[in-house]
This record gives sequence, structure tokens and C-alpha cells, in this order.
Amino acid sequence: MRRPRAASAPLVVFALAALAHLTALLAGSAVATVTKPALMPLLAAHVLARGGPLPLAGALLLGCGGDTLLLIGGDTPFLLGMAFFAAGHVCYLLLCARHGTPGGRRTYGLGGVYAVAWLGTVALLWPDLEPGLRVPVALYSLLLTVMALGASRVRLRTGAGGLLFLASDTLIASGAADWPQPPVPQFWIMLGYLPAQLLLVDGLLRAAPRGPAGAEPQTRAYGAVRTAP
Repeated sequence: MRRPRAASAPLVVFALAALAHLTALLAGSAVATVTKPALMPLLAAHVLARGGPLPLAGALLLGCGGDTLLLIGGDTPFLLGMAFFAAGHVCYLLLCARHGTPGGRRTYGLGGVYAVAWLGTVALLWPDLEPGLRVPVALYSLLLTVMALGASRVRLRTGAGGLLFLASDTLIASGAADWPQPPVPQFWIMLGYLPAQLLLVDGLLRAAPRGPAGAEPQTRAYGAVRTAP
């Protein structure tokens, strides 16, 4: 029987920092501003500690750039933040294409659902977005939707991560359109975003062969991992 792996130190620190960040958001504390830029680098350090693929760590560091820019406020940082996240989604897409299963009837059906959801969301947001944000938001949300669909082909947890990412970023877009928001909207955004990133990381780490960073040699078949003697 395979022994469960102990959590890496960066993952433990990430969990504590995430809890501190969410608590600070609810409390309206400035600690939230300090902890937010540190979250994705901690998760990237976990990826590297596990010998995970460099594009996965890169996606998280790009997410850190997006997180930091969104703290500034204003249209230009918002657009730059979207560009950082979009580059991260490209990294995720490449990894999902490498480790995902071929598309089948389930993928096509889910793709149809995601396509309708994307079209509906863009159509509803479009009139209320500032003109300079309309096309970038539509294109970014399309890329995010494609990433979420690709993530569903890897593992159940990566698919869930992609779906949570969609929900979190849709709430951000609704705020940009000045739609009514729930109390403490940043709390709800991060409550979706943090598990989304963690699920994507965990699923892709399980799907990808490990690198040389202290990880055991492995072979992979249909997502099953066998530890070499």
C-alpha cells in the first residue's frame, strides 16, 4: 500500500496565508493587501518542491502578477491584470492538452454548455461594461472558458478548478460592469479563486510525471501512478 505523501512546507504556509487573507477580507484589515501577492508564489513553491512542471509554476506566478495589478484599481491595471491571467491560462491550456484525455461525447456536451454560458454572460455584461473593456473582457472570458473545458479533460478536480475560476472571474467582471455585488465581494472572489488554483495545481501534479526535484520516479497510465522501487 502506498504511503500518503506529507504536505510540502510551502503548501502548509499557503493554506495558513490563504486563511489569514480571507479572514482579513472579512475584517476589512490591511493584512489582505499584504497577503494577496504572496499566495500564488507560495503555491508555485509547492509545485517546484514536488518536482512539478515549470509551466505550472509559471501560471501561478503570472497569477501573482494579475493579483497584484488588480489591487491597484483603474482600467489600465485591470487590463494588464487580465493579460497576466490570460498568459497563465495559456500555460494551463498547454498542460491540459498534454495530460488530458481525448475529447469524447462528454467533452462535446460540456463544451456546448460552456459555449452557451460564455455567450450569455458576454451578452448580459456587454451593455454595462465601459467601451474600452468590452472586447478585452469578452476575449479573456473566452480563453478562460476554453481553459476550464480543457481542465475537465484531465481530472475531476482540475475540471472543478476551472469551473471555480470561471465563477470567480465572472464575479469580477460583474463588478466591472457595476452590477449589484454581494457583501464583501472580494471575499467571495477569493473564496472561489484560491480553491480553483489549488485544484488545478493538485490535479495537474497528479497527472504530470514528476521532475528531478527530490521526487520519486514514476510512470503514468490513465492517471494511475506507480512508485518505482
